[in-house]
Amino acid sequence: MLGALRPPEPIPPEKDRRMVAVLLAAPSAAPDLPPLADDLTAAGLRLAGRTTCDNLVREAVRLAPNLVVCWEPRPGPAFFRALALLQDTAPLPVLVFTDALQAEAAQQAMDSGCHGWVVQGYAAARLRPLVQLAQARFDHERRLRDALQQMTERYEERKRLSRATGVLMKARGLSEDEAFALLRRSAMNARHSVAQVAQQVIDTAHDAQAVNRAGQLRMLSQRLLKLQALARTGTEAPAARALLQQSLQRADQQVAQLQKTLSAATFGDLLQAVADALSALRSALQPEPTAGAQADGADLLAADAVGERLLEEAERLTAALQAAGPAAPLRVVNLSGRQRMLSQRLAKQALQALLLKGDAARQAAEAADATVQQFVAALAELHAAPLSSDEIRASLTALDSEWERLLQGVRAVDTPGGRLQLAQASESLLDALERLTADYERSLSVLMG
Repeated sequence: MLGALRPPEPIPPEKDRRMVAVLLAAPSAAPDLPPLADDLTAAGLRLAGRTTCDNLVREAVRLAPNLVVCWEPRPGPAFFRALALLQDTAPLPVLVFTDALQAEAAQQAMDSGCHGWVVQGYAAARLRPLVQLAQARFDHERRLRDALQQMTERYEERKRLSRATGVLMKARGLSEDEAFALLRRSAMNARHSVAQVAQQVIDTAHDAQAVNRAGQLRMLSQRLLKLQALARTGTEAPAARALLQQSLQRADQQVAQLQKTLSAATFGDLLQAVADALSALRSALQPEPTAGAQADGADLLAADAVGERLLEEAERLTAALQAAGPAAPLRVVNLSGRQRMLSQRLAKQALQALLLKGDAARQAAEAADATVQQFVAALAELHAAPLSSDEIRASLTALDSEWERLLQGVRAVDTPGGRLQLAQASESLLDALERLTADYERSLSVLMG
């Protein structure tokens, strides 16, 4: 008899660590609560702690048990929310004993992540098998989730491979087999998975296209002003006015496309600033100038100030887009695209030097000289860029003659023939630069980083 009264032997620490640790959750005032703590211990389970349902998630995270056992005779919305939050925060097997007879409560329990819902069926002898059932269901659900995740990842990987091969096929005229082989070779050389290289191609293509579009807005800020000045000189005035309206429409299209493809959270403020500046420039270009304003060029200067604002906002957007992607490939796309702007800027400045008076004319001429230097320096950098292909180098060589034609027109801008050559050469050079920038955008060297 005395031996029976001795306290039980303590559980060795190594055995305690192997036992299933249970967090017991029950209302703070539960007169009908059975001796769950004692029954859990008697069933060979270790009590990690006790809590109320209000603190279930916090205690589960703090104590890190293997299982949660709940006594909740009358579960309400707060209880089911706690179960759902537990599965989202620290997924665990959950066994619930309850008096709720409603089928709706059982459905809510299952939806909230409960693995055992025992209605009016508590018995100490059933405790261990029910715990094992909850654990088995939890493990089964986890395997199903893992299998679904793996299947989803494989599906997404195949989608990425398909998109990347499509980008390469379209960019360089490769067959599907050739594009896939290129992805595999690049993955081996970089010691990355094919899926990682495919994602790089997709991201770089997206980024290069965005840089190109933003760069077009930068160019259009200067082309619009060039066409305004060209129409003022009377050189191909109807064609210049028609091109001006087309350029406004093109700018609207580029803004709309960027709004569709760019992250609003990341670039929305920059893009909105571009859209606002474009709207202001449209207004500055539309009104017919008064005779006095036309005579001294006040309307040209006013529109030019708004155009410079659009140029600055487009520069900010383009720089942000370049910084968000692979630096070297996007830099060459940006640099080539900026040449488009400089070609139109030079033509605009030469015409302004002709149309404006006094200091404004002198400043326009000096600005034109600076633009020439910028264009020549950037052209030399493009010739030396390691990302060039034979096709791109041939395009760069062809630009030289168009550039010389534009310079001749600039030097003779005070003659009708010079202005005509300036108008034609600035558009021809722009077309050539558009093709070159598109070639860079689709270049394998750019896409493959």
